[in-house]
Amino acid sequence: MRASILKQTTFLIASVQGSMSDTDLVQLRREDLAADVRRHRSTGVIVDVTMLDVMDSFAVRTLRGIAQMVKLLGAECVVVGIQPDVAFAMGQLGLTLEGTMTALDLEDGLELLNARRDGEIPRYD
Repeated sequence: MRASILKQTTFLIASVQGSMSDTDLVQLRREDLAADVRRHRSTGVIVDVTMLDVMDSFAVRTLRGIAQMVKLLGAECVVVGIQPDVAFAMGQLGLTLEGTMTALDLEDGLELLNARRDGEIPRYD
């Protein structure tokens, strides 16, 4: 199952489904988001993982890779919707999204990207 990618103003919102395979995540990283960021000249990408109730080391590495790729294309990336149990398990296993912005939910992610775009939150790149 592929992730759905929606355009919201200058931002893209990629919703990761709970039933996505490792191959689907790689497809999202390699082709789907990169092409859409370029095509729409997006300034920000939100990756919504609300539907994931488990995140293994591969998924975490892939999300970090997506964030780095988006950054190299000149856009900001925010991962939103990490469930409390998933965050706890990630912490216990030492899995981090270091260097990747996160937010509680889609609304907070949009606010964060808008604030970054408007210069209200400085960039530390």
